[in-house]
Amino acid sequence: MKAKVGDWIVVEGTRVGEPRREGVVVEVPHADGSPPYRVRWVDTDRATLLFPGPDARVQYAGAYTASGDR
Repeated sequence: MKAKVGDWIVVEGTRVGEPRREGVVVEVPHADGSPPYRVRWVDTDRATLLFPGPDARVQYAGAYTASGDR
């Protein structure tokens, strides 16, 4: 997985009733775009350090609109 500042991270819920989480990448410490990423989450407006798992995907900047923004 590779990302850059401005890309979206989408983490799908893994349990019934668990919502999808969406956030904007605000910092990428590694020049090659590899994890971890600092992500500002839409649902909480808080930034956290994310080590993405298999339930996460990158949506490249300009190609994604958060579901809360629709």
